[in-house]
Amino acid sequence: MSLPITKTLINLLVLDEGMPFETDVRKLLTERLKLDEIPLEKPKPEFGDLAFPCFILAKEWKKSPVEIARQLATELEPEGDIRRIEANGPYLNFYMEKGDYAKDVLAEIRKKGKNYGSSGEGKGRKMLIEHTSINPNASPHVGRARNAIIGDCIARVMKFQGYKVKRHFYVNDVGKQIAMLVMAAKKKPSFSSLLTLYIKVNEEIKIQPEKEKEVFELLRNLEEGDVAVKKKFRQVVDICIEGQSAILKDFGITYDFFDYESDYLWNRQTKHVLRELEKTEKLFTDEHNRQVLDQEGFGLSMKTPVFVLTRGDGTSLYGLRDIAYNFDKMRQAKKNLVVLGEDQKLYFQQIKAALEMLGHEAPEVIHYSFVLLAGEKMSTRKGSVVLLEDFMSEAKEKAAKEILERGYSKNVKKMAKVIGYGAIKYAILKVSADKNVHFDWTTALSFEGETGPYIQYAHARICSILRKHGKKLPDCDASVLISREETELLKRLGEFPEIVKEAERKPQVLTSYIYNVARQFSDFYHNHPVLKAKEQKRDARLQLCSAVKQVLATGLDLTGIEAPERM
Repeated sequence: MSLPITKTLINLLVLDEGMPFETDVRKLLTERLKLDEIPLEKPKPEFGDLAFPCFILAKEWKKSPVEIARQLATELEPEGDIRRIEANGPYLNFYMEKGDYAKDVLAEIRKKGKNYGSSGEGKGRKMLIEHTSINPNASPHVGRARNAIIGDCIARVMKFQGYKVKRHFYVNDVGKQIAMLVMAAKKKPSFSSLLTLYIKVNEEIKIQPEKEKEVFELLRNLEEGDVAVKKKFRQVVDICIEGQSAILKDFGITYDFFDYESDYLWNRQTKHVLRELEKTEKLFTDEHNRQVLDQEGFGLSMKTPVFVLTRGDGTSLYGLRDIAYNFDKMRQAKKNLVVLGEDQKLYFQQIKAALEMLGHEAPEVIHYSFVLLAGEKMSTRKGSVVLLEDFMSEAKEKAAKEILERGYSKNVKKMAKVIGYGAIKYAILKVSADKNVHFDWTTALSFEGETGPYIQYAHARICSILRKHGKKLPDCDASVLISREETELLKRLGEFPEIVKEAERKPQVLTSYIYNVARQFSDFYHNHPVLKAKEQKRDARLQLCSAVKQVLATGLDLTGIEAPERM
């Protein structure tokens, strides 16, 4: 017999969290079972509203889960918001008083308003998030934009949870790639010319490998503090950073700090790191005169687990400077997160191992996979890129065409930007970070299915309903909201705090949730009149609409997507 229960666990570990129905169930079971934690599952609607799996008691009670469920069903008396308790196979199922639950959910949302869903857990605590950090050598491409979109969403969620969040962008202004660009830029370049210059110099070095010596000479002069070289590097890098940040700002993504890698040369922190690593007796000089860190025993997936920190001429490599940077970040905030591409998994393991050798913690990391367009990965070096700014322009053009075809004619340019950018962000965020995004314009811009425009339209439709009502929302008796569609929608709204908590590291949980809220609202609205309902039902349904609007607006904002009031 198949189990009538889904596998989703409700992770509410203290009695005063969640809605009163959940609290009542936990209180009842805790008093009877004396367990530290009460695992609950969400059954299909026909099997109640919460279920307790009796398997966990079978060994101690020396009874089958089915027998235990039957015994508990006879012993426990409904109280609070619990209407009835029934045994169903190995599960003990709890049914709630739907009217009371409706009142509880709507009262909670009205009470907390824009703060509904926030746990407030971060109040008084700092958090540092480093994300994007793309090389300052060209306009960003769509693949790297996934880093920015994920990082921005997590930063928004953590700020909503009460943390004092600082967004950091690590500027790699020292590496070989930047030196190549500096060498190619005979005059002060424009931002738009950087990609062409970068591709050109790569091709030149392939044809004339001896030019690479000039690149390393520039790096050596930079590390030795040559004033003219430092000025040229910073000039080129700042042109790029200004251009990149302007594009990302237009996309709704901003930063609090730009941390320059070169600073860790000038403040001598790289030298300090090398001295500290020498004390571990794991640092050695190889046959090429490079400083190398032996990382045997740290489980690295490589035949020879070593981390090269300097070149043979003594100049530092990116990894050494990154170790110094991570020292600095961890001093600023204990709660620390970095978003990195999946191609940097091994590299981050090496950084983490080096920090552990020195007795320091590493930041928490979220790795993300590629964005695929027409089945291809993108490479700045080869020039096979789709630039984010071009992609954003295309989004606006396609969105404008779509909304004009739907008969929308006011503020088309502004609305096309809201819908187009939202479509890109939603299509990327809805995919788990460890999976590739296969981006398709037709799907992303659709007003049907799991898309940004579908959710934005649901929000706008609710705004339209409330405008047509045209009055302050009246007090109501929410206990009349007991239909299947109303109850399921209310249950979904009640889950929002739990969803926000999970979205701290999994944005796709949030995108899936707001889509389901929008879908269930559509189901409710299709089956139940609002403005034309009898007064008691009308007033309660208006409050329900307002609550859905609040949750959708908050959810969209946490993903960095605008919630339009008209579409």
